[in-house]
Amino acid sequence: MHEKNFSIARNHKNKTAVEKGAEVIFTACGLLAVIAVFSITLYMIISGTPALFKVGILDILFGSVWKPTADPASFGILYVILTSIVGTFLAILIGVPIGVLTAIFLAEVAPPRVASIVRPAVELLAGIPSVIYGLLGILILNPLMYKLELKIFAGSTTHQFTGGANLISAVLVLAVMILPTVINISESALRAVPKHLKSASLALGATHIQTIFKVLVPAAKSGIVTAIVLGCGRAIGEAMAISLVSGSSVNLPLPFNSVRFLTTAIVAEMSYSQGLHREVLFTVGLVLFAFIMFINTVLTRMFQKGGAEDD
Repeated sequence: MHEKNFSIARNHKNKTAVEKGAEVIFTACGLLAVIAVFSITLYMIISGTPALFKVGILDILFGSVWKPTADPASFGILYVILTSIVGTFLAILIGVPIGVLTAIFLAEVAPPRVASIVRPAVELLAGIPSVIYGLLGILILNPLMYKLELKIFAGSTTHQFTGGANLISAVLVLAVMILPTVINISESALRAVPKHLKSASLALGATHIQTIFKVLVPAAKSGIVTAIVLGCGRAIGEAMAISLVSGSSVNLPLPFNSVRFLTTAIVAEMSYSQGLHREVLFTVGLVLFAFIMFINTVLTRMFQKGGAEDD
């Protein structure tokens, strides 16, 4: 009896040691994530703010002329900021509904044989490198956009033809690129909804479609919101693909204009920049960082408030 009690006490002691060790590891990982975010934020502030005071906050954020190598130089990024806002919004507007509906199709509507074909195709989209999307855009999308541009602006003497490298091409590429993120996370959220909710809804006389949109989607809202936020982050932070299909010129974000996003502004000029020009590019990075943080915070607060009201 004494040996049995001793064995139980020893096992309890070992279990407690393992739990404490796991707690320490998890705490360290959490602190590391916080430290990483704080370090990145601090670095971007230190690197990006000097140019704001040297050039002027209003001249950078609200200037419309970007000529960093001219004499005198101009560092206005208003059109670049507007392009990122408009391009991201349109990409989300196109990609999110398609992604969420595809997730619903895979989770609740598609026959198993069809789902077994579509799901690997979606996963394959997630694994394609960004530069491949850009190359496909150059080979397929840009020629189509150029033909459309020729038809719309035939005979125009004021329109500057871009060869199909324009805002529309960039938005379509971004919309396709966010699909895997939105589809995979939304489908996982829908599959995680307890089965008894669906059974109860059907038992009360609701149709399958009513059950999906009135019960399952609201129940999976937190996961779907996460998918939207991550998809938004992917759209805002993408650089390589859209640098190939957008034309990379600083213009108003009009459909057939060659445009430059915040990310492509950094990629296009960082390699040869120096002095004040380089400092301003860090300021562009700071604006991009602040933009991403603002979007994520607004979306999270908005959906959390909606969830609290539903409760």
